[in-house]
Amino acid sequence: MTPPATDDPRPFVVIGTTVVAKRVCGTLASLGEDVIHLAEPTEDELRTATARRPRGVAVLVHDDVACLRYALTVAHMRPQTRLVVSIFDRTVAEQLRRVMPACVVASPADVSAPTLAAACLNTDLLAVWETGNGPTGVRRIDDALTVAGYPLPGRWRTRLGRLRGQLRPHDGGSRMLLAGLAGLAGVLCADWLWLFLRHHLDPATALYEAVRVVATVGPAEAPEASVRYRLFAAAAMLATIVFTAVFTAGIVHRALNGRTFGLIGHRAPPVDGHVVVVGMGQVGLRLCLALKDLGIGVVAVERDPAADNLRIAKQSRIPVLVAHGSDRRVLTSLRLHRAIALAVVGSDELDNIAVALTGLAVAPHVRVVLRAGDSEATAETRSLFRIAEIRDVTAMSATFVVLALRRVDPVHLCSDGLHVYAQLGGPEFTECTSGVAAACRHLEPPRTA
Repeated sequence: MTPPATDDPRPFVVIGTTVVAKRVCGTLASLGEDVIHLAEPTEDELRTATARRPRGVAVLVHDDVACLRYALTVAHMRPQTRLVVSIFDRTVAEQLRRVMPACVVASPADVSAPTLAAACLNTDLLAVWETGNGPTGVRRIDDALTVAGYPLPGRWRTRLGRLRGQLRPHDGGSRMLLAGLAGLAGVLCADWLWLFLRHHLDPATALYEAVRVVATVGPAEAPEASVRYRLFAAAAMLATIVFTAVFTAGIVHRALNGRTFGLIGHRAPPVDGHVVVVGMGQVGLRLCLALKDLGIGVVAVERDPAADNLRIAKQSRIPVLVAHGSDRRVLTSLRLHRAIALAVVGSDELDNIAVALTGLAVAPHVRVVLRAGDSEATAETRSLFRIAEIRDVTAMSATFVVLALRRVDPVHLCSDGLHVYAQLGGPEFTECTSGVAAACRHLEPPRTA
């Protein structure tokens, strides 16, 4: 349901050319509301639009800085007007809430992350989030949605997958680094065992002599040293030179390529019980963080080596591979056949479909979650349900904005792919028609004869 139209003649103002902005405008118009839609308004245009004392203003542009500027301008002109702003960056959102506590921040990434995470885990799960006392999920039971604790199954599998992912190379630089390190360790162990077992040196002296060989300074001169050992030490020092060069080349390769994969620790990608997330935009980043908070192993793929979120992912200890997700070799190397799900959440829907098909070719039985809604041409394509679990991020975001503009603040939103449900204060979830209307036609160029 959607709150009915009121007798208030004042308009709503929508700013932006995004698909969410067009959906919000179209939905409000279908509800009988008066809507003023502005693309990139100047200050004079904003002053003219707000002269009618609008009931609410929605700022829905891609650039967070431009969004902040519009929000501050509207707040200065009409301090008492309901203001809903779509901001991705959490730092900007926190500053906006600090200076304007009454402003409602609607981040599409934050709104959709619980639903996308749930789609990766279970079919009957519509949303899931971490509360501090364990995961809480929204499930459909007897045609009704219920909110309750949701113990995640298979966490031992995730932990084992993380353990098995330690010291596992994923690129040429890692292979060279580990090969050189293994060679040096092998020479050290072989030399120590020779001296300890055959020459009966005490362990400390044997280790000292073995380290001298690995450091290529040679063993100490001792008359009791056999000719065989001297020949072995000479060969070991020559081999050490080669292994050191390989090890150094691996370090240089990893340093110059800026890999966000680690060989050990939290940024070492898991190999079992994980979720592969393709696309590290704001939606992909929030999904990775949501899964990580739930204790689910995650590994991300991003094709743009200069993507802004790579730095944030590295700080958040999320393993990211810079590659194309539609490459079969990439998905195979990430052990997709052992993963829980493949989540394709890039901004280009045609690329998302290509990645989903590649994932099914690599692992036919893997669960595929597909982000939809950014492209008006494919927003209503239900045939995609044959290949993936579809979640319309745009519909959820537009629903949140419409409800917030009409002063009905939803606690949580979730979706089953076909419908959007909102928790409006009580424990029950209500189906909403907000955000699913066709996009408006205000900003279309005029047709020529």
